[in-house]
Amino acid sequence: MRLPLLALALLALAACSSPSETPRSEAHPPAAPSVLGGVDLGQPLRAIGTEPFWGVEITPGTLTYSAVDNPGFSVTNPSPTLQGTTAVYAAAGADGATLVVTLIATDCSDGMSDRVYPLTARVELGEQTLNGCAASVAFLESQPAP
Repeated sequence: MRLPLLALALLALAACSSPSETPRSEAHPPAAPSVLGGVDLGQPLRAIGTEPFWGVEITPGTLTYSAVDNPGFSVTNPSPTLQGTTAVYAAAGADGATLVVTLIATDCSDGMSDRVYPLTARVELGEQTLNGCAASVAFLESQPAP
C-alpha cells in the first residue's frame, strides 16, 4: 500500500514544479522613427539660410554648422527633443560653444528659389540667431538645382 501512496506523492510534487523550458524573451518592437512634418528625423537633414548664407548638416552622429564667413564646427548629435510640431537639437562643443537647432513643421521658402521646404529652421549659435528652412538631404537632392 505504501508504493501507490509514494507514487501519488511524487506525481503531486511533479505537478507543482516549474517547467524546465527556458523562458522566451519578449521581442520589443523597434522604436518608431521620429517624424516631423512628414520628415524622418533619423535620416540626414540640412537646414539652410540666406543673408548671411549658412547651413547645418544633421546626421545621426553629428550637427555640423558652416557659413560663408565661418569655417564652422561640429558637435555630437544629441538626438532631437520632440514636442508637438517642434524638434529641438541642443548641443555644446568641447570649447563650450552652443548650437541649438529648432525645426518647426511649417512650410518654408528660402526667398531665393521656388523651392518649398517642409520645415522652418531656427539656429542659435551662441548669441546669434539665424532663420531658414530645412528638409531631408534626400528631398533636397531630388529637387532641381535652385
